Amino acid sequence: MIKIELKNEQGNPIIGKIDHEKEPAPFAAEGEELAVLAIKEYTYETGDKIVITSDEAEAYFIVQLDETLAPSLIYFPQKTWEYHIPTTKEEGTASVDTGFRSKRHHLMVRKAHDFEVNNYQNLAVNSHDQKEASGVFPHAYANVETRGEAVFFAKNAIDGKLGNLSHGSYPFASWGINQQKDAALTIDFGRKVEIDWVRVLFRADYPHDSYWTEIALVFSDGEEMTATTDNSLDFQEIRFPTKQTETITLTNLKKAEDESPFPALTQIEVFGKIVK
Repeated sequence: MIKIELKNEQGNPIIGKIDHEKEPAPFAAEGEELAVLAIKEYTYETGDKIVITSDEAEAYFIVQLDETLAPSLIYFPQKTWEYHIPTTKEEGTASVDTGFRSKRHHLMVRKAHDFEVNNYQNLAVNSHDQKEASGVFPHAYANVETRGEAVFFAKNAIDGKLGNLSHGSYPFASWGINQQKDAALTIDFGRKVEIDWVRVLFRADYPHDSYWTEIALVFSDGEEMTATTDNSLDFQEIRFPTKQTETITLTNLKKAEDESPFPALTQIEVFGKIVK
């Protein structure tokens, strides 16, 4: 069983009509394999959240909670997930301006097919990641995010958006490090995975931006590997023998000796398979 509910800041069900011909009722939908909550007219308010409930833990779901977000394969270790709906102007700077702002909504959650879970793929991407850990994975976090602004949050580095020729608001959100020398970004997979390929896409708004000439990847067992990088506009690849890990951290970032103080990361991809 899968259930989708809309709740307000106090945790109470939000009541309304999914269509003008229907009677007022809690905005909710459920199903065995698929749940779809479709609403013709409701404007999200500050504090609103989407609550997803499943009858099983350690499960995989394909999730799309807004038409502006790509469907994501998300791992649920627990049976309930609360998604904070971004309603503030600041939160909206990192996404398209129509995101979560329409009066019409189509929310979908379905159980993932085995082939979607078990195939070799980018295990880092999650268009539904949030700044704070919410209990589902993958999740990105960092020890610094420039000025605490949404356009520089760590989650931007795994959202699947690849525009890297400018900086700032959507569609050029990135992970910004505020010139911090010990900046580090971690992707938590939430379970053990087996990986052998990482790709990094630097923000390349040159000459405004700088870049890194060397980066390090650190795995959950403490093993570290370094890679030489440059000011390429394209993805730069790091391949290595298959490695099992629960997290991967991008760290020890050596800035180029140029005039710009602003290196940044547009996207990181981590390829492999889930360990059964």
